[in-house]
Amino acid sequence: MEGEKFVHNNYLTRNVWSGLFFGFGLIAFFDEAVFHQLLHWHHFYDKSTREIGLVSDGFFHAFSWFATIAGLFMVADLRRREAWMVKRWWGGVLLGAGIFQLYDGLIQHKIFGLHQIRYVDNVIYYDWVWNVTALIMIIAGGVLLKATGKKSQRIRESKIHGA
Repeated sequence: MEGEKFVHNNYLTRNVWSGLFFGFGLIAFFDEAVFHQLLHWHHFYDKSTREIGLVSDGFFHAFSWFATIAGLFMVADLRRREAWMVKRWWGGVLLGAGIFQLYDGLIQHKIFGLHQIRYVDNVIYYDWVWNVTALIMIIAGGVLLKATGKKSQRIRESKIHGA
């Protein structure tokens, strides 16, 4: 019974980590594709030449690629073990995307000053939308994780007690 609890909790955690990695990569891909490449609002590092900005975007792209692939390899393993919990995974994706976006908005944009969302006079409006969107994703992910954790706990208890 204790071994079953450990394995089950391990899969709950692995579903979250898989979602977190995929969420980091997904939002980073979106940021790079939309704000860096399509809209040309900024590069990952804007305190140097355009060439350095493009190189920094390349490193940023590599990070997002590795995070996404790591998350997908974890999903493949969970599916092989028949332990992939889709709603719990989506909770991790939303949480990861929100955490990354909030980190980007607060740490990279404001504390380190690597770049701004957009170089305009009233950047505060962009900052608010960016960071509030991140908080919404974090809250939605947290709600999904809390709900799927309780549901999984009830299912496991019913199997243990034979109900």
